[in-house]
Order: sequence, then structure tokens, then C-alpha cells
Amino acid sequence: MGITAAAGLLLAGGVAAAVLPRTGAPAQTDAAPPAAGGSTAAGAVAAGRFARAAREFQVPVPVLMAVAYAESRWDGHAGQLSADGGYGLMDLTRVTPAMLAAGTPGGAGGRSAAGPALHTLDAAAGLTGIAPALLRSRDLDNLRGGAALLAAAERRLTGGTPADPAAWYGAVARYSRSADPAVARRFADEVYGVLASGARRTTPAGRLVLAARPGLRPDRRTVPSARGAGDGDGPQCPAAVRCSVLPAASATYQRADRPLDGLRIRYIVIHDTEGGYASSLRSFRDPSGDAAAQYVMRASDGAVTQMVPDQDIAFHAGNYWFNLHSVGIEHEGFAASGATWYTEAQYRATADLVRYLSARYGVPLDREHVIGHDNVPGVTSSGVAGMHWDPGPYWDWTHFMALLGAPAADAGGGMPATGTAVTVAPPFDTDRQAVRVCGQPTGASGGGPDHADDADHADDDAPARGCREQREPSDFLYVRTAPSASAPLFGDPALHGHAGDGSDAIDDWGGTVSAGQRFVVAGRSGDWTAIWFSGAKVWFANPGGVNTAPAPGAVVVGPVTGTAPAPVYGQAFPAPSEYPAGLTPSDHRPLAQYAVPAGQAYVASVAPVPSDDYVAASGVVVIGRERYWTVQYGHRLALLDAADVVARSG
Repeated sequence: MGITAAAGLLLAGGVAAAVLPRTGAPAQTDAAPPAAGGSTAAGAVAAGRFARAAREFQVPVPVLMAVAYAESRWDGHAGQLSADGGYGLMDLTRVTPAMLAAGTPGGAGGRSAAGPALHTLDAAAGLTGIAPALLRSRDLDNLRGGAALLAAAERRLTGGTPADPAAWYGAVARYSRSADPAVARRFADEVYGVLASGARRTTPAGRLVLAARPGLRPDRRTVPSARGAGDGDGPQCPAAVRCSVLPAASATYQRADRPLDGLRIRYIVIHDTEGGYASSLRSFRDPSGDAAAQYVMRASDGAVTQMVPDQDIAFHAGNYWFNLHSVGIEHEGFAASGATWYTEAQYRATADLVRYLSARYGVPLDREHVIGHDNVPGVTSSGVAGMHWDPGPYWDWTHFMALLGAPAADAGGGMPATGTAVTVAPPFDTDRQAVRVCGQPTGASGGGPDHADDADHADDDAPARGCREQREPSDFLYVRTAPSASAPLFGDPALHGHAGDGSDAIDDWGGTVSAGQRFVVAGRSGDWTAIWFSGAKVWFANPGGVNTAPAPGAVVVGPVTGTAPAPVYGQAFPAPSEYPAGLTPSDHRPLAQYAVPAGQAYVASVAPVPSDDYVAASGVVVIGRERYWTVQYGHRLALLDAADVVARSG
């Protein structure tokens, strides 16, 4: 929290502002070059920390130095708590109810400890994956945490991290964490005053100098509102997309402050509505409803309606932890009705939107992060079977990823070698797999009635049909228990038990792999390729490698040789002991049907992420010590505790 912002909060609580450390006027102008510098070896090391943290998160070095000067005068106080409950050079705050009750530092005049302004240390931990203890005590990590907060604010405001320090005024104001726009602006003005006049100081870490920029004029057009920067009434959409706002019912989402509260947006989830555009908008606005997505895409022309702000948590994925970290995009259409429901206008508008969201929130453009609802894991062992399977087998992932600028390498380069990572890449137009559609309305995606926060709604007007075989251009391949077209289809344990065979029913997602998904090759036999899949070795037809492409540089994880199978999770909540007193922990246990036996390996996200949770009633984000990999486990993603596996390059 900025000093000026803290003063505003403390005065509101009735505490004299004199208890706060004062930054004082900036030191005299320095004529040194714009980059930070130090006159001693220790100063050079200290300046190097600023440069490293700024470079990692693409924050201009002068902005990071000026914010730190306004917060701490470049003195981390050896990790000791400041008067406003902050730690280190960037004054990352963590105020607890006990601190408030005891009147210790951070006990801001009887204020609630739930406010995000008092938990920027936890937010920084969520954004960086750095343990809170290191953010408190190590200067470099503290700077990295502050830089991550600034960068997250700037991306939400402008969609990028510009090199011009003048463009960061709104993000600096947002860094104050004040709900009062006037207080936030005062903090930003203080920081830009430091930038204009320069600063020099001998700190415990060495001599630091910030050169003066007397001609710098900040861009004040992106000043945060009372709720936060970029949270006005307009849509959060790229300029190229026809976008409007129609707020969803309040019961369909939770208010939050992503990613500035530490809940990083890591996934973009593609859905279909199982109904018309207008009826879906009505459903999400129904006060008795309990589900919505951030965006709804119209089939005819790709028009977009935003119904939930990105920073809030929409109930769309059937998995609360994935809801915490995702944006949901619904598409008018029916999952079982063939490829014609998904129009080129939808594909192109959605691609524009996803590229915008990726740039704004740092979501990687790959199939571990841009996923279908059918790829979201179940929450509990009993709930996996009922998870939705939209957008279904007729969403053209190959075309869509190419529109995103992230196509897979060309398939057909020969049979992949055992132990390497490959991308599933069947040619959509000629991959006409047979599926059986039985006893449901055209295209109903069959998520099951027990998923209160799933957002797919069957069209009540669609006629019920008997069983039929259907062959359409599709994005998937069947996987079998042996390298033969007559071998049984793999049966997912959650759908068929451990001994049951799979089927060609359109809603039997467990025995299929989709375009763009990546797996580790487990063997070869003639025209067949084996992969590790849902704890088993399965096979798919791949003559000459026509259905696969290389996946160079993939991160692969698996259990340590000779150890017990690694548990598989659908969520990544902290341990119960890590929740503050008075907060109820979320249930967190492995999915009983699944495991990763020793000797198997799965393609993972680039780095593990911290366990976390959001306690909506108090507005507190809880960050745990555990780290989890997102892996392509089967047709659905899964989470593996980093302590249970080892990583290697694929």
C-alpha cells in the first residue's frame, strides 16, 4: 500500500497520520544517465536487483524505483513490518485480524483485515509463485512481487506493458490499493514527483541514484475509479470486435479483483450454450440462476456480449478453482449438431477476443491454457462423470489455434519416438469419426443436473431423437487398449469403472484425444502410436505420423522412479492449516479413480503454480505453500502436486 493511500485509510479509521513513516521530499536532481546506478559495489548490486525485477515483469526501471522510493525510501528494514502493515522495499502488505486486535503495526484503526489493500503480499505471491516468507525478507523477491503487481495493473488498463514511464500513471495509482480515487491519484502524483525531480540515497544495501526527468508528463487518462482501474461500464474487448455489455444476475458470479488480488487468470474456457443467443442472455440474467460466463458469442455475425467483468469470478466451468483462474466464453450452438453450428464469424471474433485476453492477463496460447469445457477436470471423485463435454467434437481446434497465431507443427513427419512429447493433430476436414447420438435433444451436451455452476443449457424446443450414427468433420481421435482397430476403446474409470470398455457415444469423452493436446509417447507398433493417458497406456491410429506433430520444448513430469503413484487432483487448494483463523478451508483431496504410476509421464504447463483459494465472504485470497503442475492427463486436464513428481524436458 502506498504511504499516501495508507494515510487516507488510517485517518478514516481515526488514527493520526503521524504514526506513518514519511517519505520526505525527493533528493536533489541527479545528472546521471536514466538507468539506476550506484557509486559502490553494494550500490551496483542493489541497482541490479531493481533492473532484474523490472526486466522480468516488463516494468520500466525508473517507475519501479520511484514507486519503491515513495513506499520505503529504498529501505527494506530487514523484513520488519512497517506501520501500515507492509514489508520490504515495495511495502507489500499483510494485515491479520490479530494485528488489528492487538494494535500492532498494520492495526489500521479497527479496519477489517479482509480488504485487498491490506493483502498485497498475498496477491504478489499469487502472481509470482514466490513464497510469502521470501517476499517479506528478500529484497529481490520483494521487488519482483511489487513489479508483478504493477505489471498486472498496467495490462488490465492498457493490454500491455509499455516502455514509456509516462504511460504507467494509472497502474501506479492502482498500486496504492486505495478505494478512494483522490487518494490513489495523490499517491501517483507523489511517485511522478519523484520521477521528475530524481532521487539519490545511501541505503542499507548501498548507494542508489534515480536520474531526474523534469520533462516527464504522465498520461492521466487511465486513472482508477472507486472500484479499480479499468473497471468502468464499458466492455473489456478488443477494438476489432463488436462488443456490448449486459450484466448477468448477481447470483451467477462473485465480485473479485483479478488479477490484482493475486488470483491470476491462467485459462480461457470455450463453451457452447446449447441454446440460442437471446435465450442464453436471458438465462444468465435470471435472478434465480446460478451460472454465467464472462462472454457470449453470437453465431450469425460474431457479435459479443460481456456479462461478467473479467476481474470477477463467473460460475461457468463446474470447478470452483478453475473458475477462480479462468475467463469463460460461451458460443451459440449445439455440441452434437456438427461443425456447421460454429461459424467463421464466431471463430474469428473469438480469436480476436482470446488474443486480447492473452495479452492482458498473460494466458499462454496453448491447449493447456486455452481449453474446452470438456477439458476442465472434475472437482470430486463422484462428480467427474457428470462434467460437461462442450464445445464437443466439432469445434475445430486446429483452425482456431491457427487464428490465434499458435498453430501446431505440421503433422505427417513420421512416427514419433518413444519418450518424446507429441501434439495430437488430426486433419479436421477428413477426420470423420463415427459417433453415436442417443435419446437427447439435438446437440444437448449432457452435463448432468447436479452441476449448479455449469453454464450450458439444453434447448427446450429441440426435438428428442433416437440413436443414430453420425459422421462429421471432427477434431478428435479414439484411443484403444491395444494397437488394433478391433481392440476395445479405452474406458475412463470415472465413466466405466476400472474394468469397463469405452464407447462411441458422443458424450463418452473419456476415450478420445483432441487436436492440440500434447502427450508423451509410450510406444509404437506398426501404424499405431501409444501414449500415457489417464494412468494407462492407450493406442491410436497414426500411419506415418499423419495424426501427430512434434512438441519440442514441452515440459514433462512424472513420479520419481520406484515411488508410489502420484495422486491426481481436480483443484489446487491450500492445506487446511494455511487458512487464517475463522475461515473455512475448501475441501481438497485427490480424485480416487486416477493416479500417475511410476514410469509414466505427462506434458505439463511451463511452471507449477501456487495453491490458493478465495474466501468470498471476507474477500481474502489464501496462498498456500504447495505448488501444482497443470498436466494433460487424459481428455481432461489434471493437477499434480510438484512434491510428488519430477520434471524434465520432452
